[in-house]
Amino acid sequence: MKRPATGANRGVGGVSGGAAGVGRGGAAPGNFRPRLRYRRTLGFVFAAACFAATLVGLISLAVLLVDVWGDGADALSWRFITSFPSRIASRAGILPALVGSLWVLVLTAVFSFPIGVGTAIWLEEYAPRNRLTRLIQINISNLAGVPSIVYGILGLAVFVRAVALGRSVISGSLTLTLLILPVIIIAAQEAIRAVPNSIRMGALALGATRWQTIRHQVLPIAMPGILTGTILALSRAVGEAAPLLLVGAVAFVPFLPKSPTDSFTVLPIQIYNWISRPQGEFHALAAAGIIVLLVVLLVLNAAAILLRNRYSKRLQ
Repeated sequence: MKRPATGANRGVGGVSGGAAGVGRGGAAPGNFRPRLRYRRTLGFVFAAACFAATLVGLISLAVLLVDVWGDGADALSWRFITSFPSRIASRAGILPALVGSLWVLVLTAVFSFPIGVGTAIWLEEYAPRNRLTRLIQINISNLAGVPSIVYGILGLAVFVRAVALGRSVISGSLTLTLLILPVIIIAAQEAIRAVPNSIRMGALALGATRWQTIRHQVLPIAMPGILTGTILALSRAVGEAAPLLLVGAVAFVPFLPKSPTDSFTVLPIQIYNWISRPQGEFHALAAAGIIVLLVVLLVLNAAAILLRNRYSKRLQ
């Protein structure tokens, strides 16, 4: 007498039958191999396109550096860096523009860093999630894409005329602060948002206040990203010329600025002044000034990398 099939036997038989059906049909294995080859090919094409895009940027940068170095290497010397501008090309130097750029850079960092980080902390940790907060966030994102010349017009109307700061270093610094504040705020927000929420909950569960949690837990973890975003924003500011032209940075400064209220010039404006002249000797000086400006930018980027690595090691 045959035993009736149990539920388990029926289930196994059903699974076996289904597998056999798939095997007999041959649809799944037969179609999987071409799809696998297609996906591998697509991944290879995408990786090659990304590599090609990287090569385009690197080759363009290399061509630019070689061209600038070939034009300005002969004019680059210690005397060029330590001399004042002159109408005679053989005597002209870049010292006032270099010192003016450092003045503007330091003051811009002093103004923009605390305001930008404080705004990011409020938006991420304290601000309620309502329509007003969303409106503020949208406006900050939009301000990050406004052309720099608009900030120059604003700086001329507010700092130079309304506040009566004149055409001075501090006017230029405050104008550049407005220019890079949205970038710093967004970068700081992303760094704070990347901190795991479990760290906040753990600190609050141990009795820490919200400010203690932010100060001792959130900010140390977010600081590498905040510093990287800030220094990259300052790198953008040090290469700006249009807003500073509007607030009164002059093209010829035969002295060094000694206070925030002095007149000034910066490296981009000095380079623009030389390149606009018809004599070839001044074009060589402009190329040498570009080399100095690139060195300043590379130093700032190197500082960002060192600070990020330092804080990362400290957290580990």
